[in-house]
Amino acid sequence: MSFIHQPVLTVEVIRALQPKPGGRYVDGTLGQGGHAVEILRASTPTGWLYGLDRDSGSVATARQRLAEFTGRFELRVGNFAEVDQWIARESVDGVLMDLGISSWQLDDPERGLSFQADGPLDMRMNQGQELTAAKLVNELGHEELANIFWELGGEENSRRIARAIEHDRGLQRFERTLQLAGLIERIVPRGGKKAHPATKVFQALRIAVNDEIGSLKRGLEAALKILIPGGRLAVITFHSLEDRVVRDYGRRLSRDYEPGNVIDTPELRRPRPAQVKWVERKAIQPGDDEIKFNPRARSAQLRVMEKI
Repeated sequence: MSFIHQPVLTVEVIRALQPKPGGRYVDGTLGQGGHAVEILRASTPTGWLYGLDRDSGSVATARQRLAEFTGRFELRVGNFAEVDQWIARESVDGVLMDLGISSWQLDDPERGLSFQADGPLDMRMNQGQELTAAKLVNELGHEELANIFWELGGEENSRRIARAIEHDRGLQRFERTLQLAGLIERIVPRGGKKAHPATKVFQALRIAVNDEIGSLKRGLEAALKILIPGGRLAVITFHSLEDRVVRDYGRRLSRDYEPGNVIDTPELRRPRPAQVKWVERKAIQPGDDEIKFNPRARSAQLRVMEKI
C-alpha cells in the first residue's frame, strides 16, 4: 500500500507514555503503525509492543512497516475491548487508543465511510462481521434510526431523515453511499453551509455499525486491568461523544469515593481508593503547525491518565 496514514499528536503521545528500554506497551488501534513505530523507536533497544486492530489490512501493513523492529512486537487482528483476554493483568507500562479513522480507510470508496465518492453502504472496520450500514438503514424502524442519528451523531433533523429513509426504501433498497447522501441533502439542503448535511448521519451509522462507544467503554476497563501501577493510558478522541466517555471514566476513577446516589449527595458517598490520576487535567490538542500539515488532526484531543 503506497499511502501512509499520518498519525496525530505523535510527539504528545510519546511524551505521555514515556517509552523506555524494557518497557511493555500496547497500541490498541494499530492502524498502519505510525504511533507504534515511534513507541518502539523511543523504547530501543529492548522495549516491547503489543499491537492490534480490527482491520486485517491495517495489521498486515503495520507488520511490514515495523519490520525493522522484528523480535520486539506481536500483532493481532482484534478489538482493543478484549485486550485483557490476550495480555496478562498488570503487565504493561502504557496503553494507547487512537480512536480516529485512518485516512486511507476514509478515502477508500469501497469502505463506504464517506459520502465524497460512491461506494457500498458498508462502514465495517472488521470486514468479517455481518452488520453493515446498509443493514441498519434498510431494516430498522424510523424511530430506531432517528435515535441512532441523534444519540450518536447529534443530527437535529434525525426524525425527518429517518422517516424519509423509511419511505424511500419501500421503493428501492439503500445500497450505495451517494444514494443515502443524496436523500439527506434533499431533505436537509446544504444552504451554503460548509459541512455536508450527511456528515452527522454517516458518523452515527459508522459508530453504530462498529459499536464504537460500547467498545470504548469496555476498552478503557480492559486497559486499566493490564496496566501496572504507574502505567499510563493515553486516548485520542475525535468527537465529543468519545471524549465525554473518556473524560467521565477518568473523573469517576480519579475520585476517592463511590457516589451514593445519582446526584452525588456528599453525605451518602462511600469512601474507596482512587484508581487513576490525571496526568493532564485538560485535553491536549494539536498545535497550529500540525493542523496546517494534517488538517484532519483539527478535532483530535488526547487525554492521559495514570494508574495508581
